[in-house]
Amino acid sequence: MRYRPLGRSGIPVSEVGLGCEYLQKKDYPAVKAIVDEAIMQGITIFDIFMSEPTVRTHLGKALMGRREQIVIQGHIGSTWKDGQYALSRDLRECKGAFEDLLERLETSYIDVGMLHFVDTEEGFDSVFNGGIIDYANELKKSGIIKAIGISTHESSIAKRAVRTGLIDVLMFSLNPAFDLLPGTMSMDDMMANETTTVTMKNRIDPDRTALYQLCEQYGTAITVMKAYMAGRLLNAEQSPFGWALAPAQCIHYALTRPAVASALIGCGSPDEVRQAAAYKNAADGEKDFSEVFRKTLAAEGKCVYCNHCLPCHARIDIGQVNKYLDLALIATLAMQEIPATLSAHYQALSARAEDCSACGACEKRCPFAVPVRQKMREAKQIFGGGKKNRENT
Repeated sequence: MRYRPLGRSGIPVSEVGLGCEYLQKKDYPAVKAIVDEAIMQGITIFDIFMSEPTVRTHLGKALMGRREQIVIQGHIGSTWKDGQYALSRDLRECKGAFEDLLERLETSYIDVGMLHFVDTEEGFDSVFNGGIIDYANELKKSGIIKAIGISTHESSIAKRAVRTGLIDVLMFSLNPAFDLLPGTMSMDDMMANETTTVTMKNRIDPDRTALYQLCEQYGTAITVMKAYMAGRLLNAEQSPFGWALAPAQCIHYALTRPAVASALIGCGSPDEVRQAAAYKNAADGEKDFSEVFRKTLAAEGKCVYCNHCLPCHARIDIGQVNKYLDLALIATLAMQEIPATLSAHYQALSARAEDCSACGACEKRCPFAVPVRQKMREAKQIFGGGKKNRENT
């Protein structure tokens, strides 16, 4: 398993994480088997949004003696009322439910205190003006949480939250279908449309692209939910593309977006955990999602970070260089300085644009006719290069 820092928090997390929602209504042995398998596979980040008391207790017992190995996203606002889940913006209820989470997990801290399911402007205002964000800040100051997160499905809400400067982690629904969502169809419509192929837009939604880039600029990590689109992308009859994607393709797509730290996969059995964790050993061809874009996206000349161009004899991660270049170009177009953190990420690459020999082999393999050699020259010009620059890094 590979690991990435959780944005500016610096907390290392596995590229593949566990969404625990399917552990509900399972007995303790079944929950423990899934937790055991996840830990054995090197998975280190769990999302626990569920408020149901029994599953929280089962998870606490399953993690006993291993709590320090796991990064937990625990949600503030997910409550249990009258025997069922309820979203709440009442501060007293939020506090009670979060304290219950700590008690049932038998832990003194939660790594990421996630402001739960903020999908509307009204919900945003309730969280940020109704005392809940103050409560989260108090928890962070006291060490009960290490980072503050927010979960949302709406890019406009997510951007508003990131720009407050208070959000360390964004939990966001991300997959190629959502990124190519037609303007005439909502995400809920697509999720409900179980059998009909959808005609996708011929470009990735610019609002979603801008969100991923904004998170990169702010150092806000993205943890991905719905990477499989609730399983629909894995089923040819239900996929909006009309054909099935493999788990590795969905996970790889998520992990190649800017700022993404981990793809959280909902698993209801040890076999499903193994299927998700198999990403770590998947060959490049098994991860390749470029066919999705060849069939649906007018992407000629645009890098989608699929790394179909590799291998590079100079060992340059071409997709990563292009990702940093795109972020830098956005800053320069806005007449802003390139963020120091972005330059630092670029300089930390083991091979950079200045190592390009301009052989052109990558361009022959690129499905989208990206002028890679030109992109490498632009990156070298923007970020600097040459012997003097390398000696200083």
